[in-house]
Parts: sequence; structure tokens; C-alpha cells
Amino acid sequence: MRIALFVTCLVDLMRPRIGFAAIRLLEAAGCEVVVPETQTCCGQPAFNSGDRASAALLAKKVIIEFEGYEYVVAPSGSCADQIRNEYPGLLGDDPEWHGRAAALASRVHELTDFLVNVAKLDKLPGEFAGSITYHDSCAGLRSLGIKRQPRALLAKLPGVELREMPGAEECCGFGGTFSVKFGEISAAIAGKKCANACTTEADAIVGGDLGCLLNIEGKLRRMGDEKTRVLHIAEVLAGDR
Repeated sequence: MRIALFVTCLVDLMRPRIGFAAIRLLEAAGCEVVVPETQTCCGQPAFNSGDRASAALLAKKVIIEFEGYEYVVAPSGSCADQIRNEYPGLLGDDPEWHGRAAALASRVHELTDFLVNVAKLDKLPGEFAGSITYHDSCAGLRSLGIKRQPRALLAKLPGVELREMPGAEECCGFGGTFSVKFGEISAAIAGKKCANACTTEADAIVGGDLGCLLNIEGKLRRMGDEKTRVLHIAEVLAGDR
């Protein structure tokens, strides 16, 4: 399979090793991985802020860059959701672009979903020894049904002990521009998420969206916790930490 990796803005700018970890996992599944060099943003920040014109321009750019591949994979439920579920409606007034958006949407997957349900990866390239608690990101969980997939992959690592936190499916408070516009509310939600995670006494908090993880780690450190690691699932599964 020839796969295009949608790296995402946050991974590219804040933690590129997640992108390299995703490549290792996809290659372990037997995929040929291509990273289109001109890719930028999926347009979600503009879309969520009501700037549909800018979001549509970015959607068309992504379609042009990625429509030639068998599958498109993103290490983010949030970005995968934007391309898969929002692009067809965003470009719905133009029959040509709507058709191209719908065709691309049908081939877009979040990383863990692709590894479990499409590539059916059985042997993971990484190792991890320790306890983990998993945060379910809102977009991945509610829009793409990402729940079982990351846990199924973690179960393939013999050194992992999964400790479920209370409220694992509750928001971390990030929500993209929400955390900027409503900082106090966001901080309070993040505080609850961190407190729930800490009750498990797990060695690491793991998730599938870097935006959530940055928000959680920032709050965790401000609460005085310098010990608990905060990792993307790709880093754990590929051993790139």
C-alpha cells in the first residue's frame, strides 16, 4: 500500500518525532510511506473560527496534495476528522470539489484505526515497560470512533500495564481555539483531567492527539508534577521516545 502521511501542524512544529514514529509503524505494517513536502494545515482552526473561505482554500490545497494516494493517514483524530467529515460539506456548493473531497475522505484514517482495521499490524517495532493511562480525545472518539483501536495496539506490547483513569472520555480542555478564547475554563477542565490521570499513578499519560497532550502536560507541570510522562501513542508503539 502506498500511504501519504498527513503530519499535522502541531507535530511538525512541536514534536516531529511523532511523525517519524508514525512512519516506523506504517512501514512495519508493510506500507510505502510518502510525506508530501508542500503540506501545511488541514484548515481546522479557520473552520472552527467561522472563516469558511480560508478553510475551503486549505481544503482544496490538501485535496490536490493527497488525492493521488491509496490511503491518507494522520497521527491525529482531530485532523483526520476535519478532512474526512468536514471537507465534503465545506465544499458542497461546488460539484467538482465536493466529489473530490468525498473521494479523499473515504481514504482518510487516523493512525491507530488504520493500523488495526486496514493494515492489521500484528507485530509492533517498539517496546515499553511501565504503566499507562489513556486519554480519549474528543474528535477521535466522537467523530471517528477511536476507542478500541489504541488499546488493542497497546495490548500487543507485553511490558505495558493499562490503568484506565476516571473520565477517560472527558475533554482535556484544549479544543483548539477554545483554550485561547476561554482560558480559565480550559485550565479548569485540564486540571480535572490531570487529577483523574494522577489517581492511576501511571508512569505515563498517553493519547492520540498532540494538542490534547500539550494541554495536559502543560497543566500537569504547572501543578508540580515533573515525573509523569506525557506521550503520543505513536511514540510508545514505535519505541521513539
